[in-house]
This record gives sequence, structure tokens and C-alpha cells, in this order.
Amino acid sequence: MTTAAAAAGTWRLGDLTVNRLGYGAMRLTGNGMMGNSDGPPIDREHAVRLLLTAFEQGVDHVDTASFYFSPLRSANELINRALASWRGPAVTVVSKVGPGRAPSGEWLTMARPDELRGQVEENLRQLGRDCLDVVNLRRNGPDCDSVAEHFGALAELREAGLVRHLGLSNVRAEHVREAREIAPVVCVQNSFGLDWRRAEENGVLGLCAELGIAFVPFFAISGLHREAAAAAERDRRVAAVAAELDATPAQVRLAWTLHRGPHVLAIPGTVNPAHLAENLAAAALRLTDAQLALLDGPTG
Repeated sequence: MTTAAAAAGTWRLGDLTVNRLGYGAMRLTGNGMMGNSDGPPIDREHAVRLLLTAFEQGVDHVDTASFYFSPLRSANELINRALASWRGPAVTVVSKVGPGRAPSGEWLTMARPDELRGQVEENLRQLGRDCLDVVNLRRNGPDCDSVAEHFGALAELREAGLVRHLGLSNVRAEHVREAREIAPVVCVQNSFGLDWRRAEENGVLGLCAELGIAFVPFFAISGLHREAAAAAERDRRVAAVAAELDATPAQVRLAWTLHRGPHVLAIPGTVNPAHLAENLAAAALRLTDAQLALLDGPTG
């Protein structure tokens, strides 16, 4: 049976094949990545139903982390609860380690290499698993000198059977090359979107394509709006393309992301069932060369 998420095709995370349109679980907690509130957490049963709906529509790649929690919600525990009642195809769960967070929610310094095992084990407990499908080493900032020591510690956990595959997050191209000297890298997760293209400018997107590594952007819909002046003009172009396709601007932005290459995945997150349906429908959206040229054109 063809499902909505399958319309964008598949890619590989090591020996795991996933649909390119997945789901990001951060918003399920009601808190943003840096602890900024995105609104109250949704009801647990609602969250589980939302996840099950995503699975039913072909979402088989979920992004999460043990530090995705608020005073009342844990993304990992919600995913665990949904998967406990799921009887369909396997769902690949991708977590991340590196940043530390106290039970109170306070952000701590980057974990030391010897502390990563504890973070991996916390993910295992929350998700109810004996082995994590994929673990990304998330750096606090892209300007770190080396990932070797931390990635080496994760490679040891992979050899010990606690982790199946490894990836990187918030890194530069040289970090990808450095990590690959230690262990295989199956995915790279960096901020990337129509208005925020540093991953193209610094070569990470192209390097991933060259090496067959999945590139998994976060903030693909908003691009963080880091260049407000350009975003206003870009938004007008997005609206124009959306009108041509009878689509929403968010769907156009997701489609543009998926058009960057067959190795590019998307993990939009939402707590709204209607928005989930819109995001899934974007997998089937095809942009013409003229529409891509309009969206990619210079601004200002």
C-alpha cells in the first residue's frame, strides 16, 4: 500500500531504509530546543494518536533526544508509548547525544566523552530499547576544533552493541571527514532551509551527496528566518509558487528541501493533526524547473 510519506522516495541510514519524509518530535514536549516555550504540551493520548497517524501514513523515521523534555512531557517516552501499540512496519528512531540537561531543565555544558554512555543509556531506558537505531553526536556549536574524542566514544558503544549506526549534528565538512576515519557516518543533521543555506555554502550538503550520507535538515520550513530582509522577498516567491500548486507555503518549503537531492530527508515536527497531514502531502509535491529557479533566485 502506498502511503503519503512514501511519495518522496527512500534513502538509507546504514542498512536501514527509510522514507525521506519523517517526523521531528521536539515539539511534542511543548518546549523548544533551547528551552523556549512553544506552548503547553499536548495531551499524552493526543500525542500518541498523532504519532500513530504519522506511522500509518508511512513515517518510519522519527528524530528525538532524551533532552527533549518539559516539566510534563518527554518526547522519548511518548514515542515509546506509541511504538508499544504499533503493529506496522518498523520505525527507525534517531536520537542524539552531546548537550547535557539537568532534570530541572537547565542546560549544562557539552558532555565529556566518558559521559556519553550515560546519555545513550538514558535514551535506551526512555525508549524501552536494548539498542538505538541511530545516534547523532550533536555539537553545541559548529566551531569546535575536533569531534574525534567524542565520536570515538560513541564508536566504542557501537562496537558494544548499544548503538547500531552513528551520525553527526551541527557540524562542518571537516568534522564529517574526521568522524569517518573512526566509524561510518550514516547521517548529518544541520540547520538548513530556503532562507538559511549555510550547509550548501560550507560544502556539507555536497559532501554528504558525494559520500552517500543522508543529510537531514532541521528547521527546514522556517529556516530560522535568520535573514529577515531576504525572507520577506523569498516569502512572496514561496506564496506565488504555493498559489500555482494549490499548496501551502510550508509545503513548498518542504518540497524545495526534498528537491535538493535524493539524499536529503526532512523531519518537520508539529502537534497539529491538520499540519501533519499538510506536511505528509508535501512528499508528493513536485516543483518545476521554473518554480525552483524562482525560489532560488537572488534576493535584495
